[in-house]
Amino acid sequence: MVGKEVRFGVFDSTLFATVTTAASCGAVNSMHDSFTPMGGLVPLFNIQLGGVVFGGVGSGLYGMLIFVILAVFLTGLMVGRTPEYLGKKIESYDVKVSVLALLIPIFSILGLSAWAAASRWGLAGLNNVGPHGLSEILYAFSSAAGNNGSAFAGLRGDTPFYNITLAVAMLFGRFFIIIPVLALAGNLARKKLVPPSESSFPAGGVTFINILIATVLIVGALTFLPALALGPVVEQLLMNGTGILY
Repeated sequence: MVGKEVRFGVFDSTLFATVTTAASCGAVNSMHDSFTPMGGLVPLFNIQLGGVVFGGVGSGLYGMLIFVILAVFLTGLMVGRTPEYLGKKIESYDVKVSVLALLIPIFSILGLSAWAAASRWGLAGLNNVGPHGLSEILYAFSSAAGNNGSAFAGLRGDTPFYNITLAVAMLFGRFFIIIPVLALAGNLARKKLVPPSESSFPAGGVTFINILIATVLIVGALTFLPALALGPVVEQLLMNGTGILY
């Protein structure tokens, strides 16, 4: 019963965890480390999406706008239309800085997690071994880089290694990302408005909303799914007794 919320029950606890990680809140009413493996995967993946589901504090707006730029660009490539957004043409520079803004938190999370999982300093902070230990490491760096504040609580973060690396993840994931975002904003501000034409793809409506959602999920899935497969997914298979061994 460690970490279980008995006052509100399973449904309200999982709903609370889902909402707070999707909105970069960080508050908890039960310990995420006590969730089932797939139950822990959901809040972990929510943070890794960058707080764009409900709009994270200080990051949800520009995070979603970055995905909008990528969705407009990818749609223009697929249908042969001119990529435009709010009357501004989306050019190669806009796409490059948008991709850079996505790569910064990705390297902060996956790069530092890989270092922690492969070093004796990182492994020394684990209270659990195997895939659950990897999930704890991933969650710690995802929360630091994603401006969330929640934790799996099974990782001893009060060591010099984690004090430094989590601070680096926070610095890059929350502050260095501002540089390409400001570069994108400045470049779009300099552009003149272009009236829509027959070759323009409308950045609105149900079709574009579906494309935008698909872009967010596909980018997130392709980036973090391999690491999640080695953590929560493997642990769930082990818990179900499928015969997979450590």
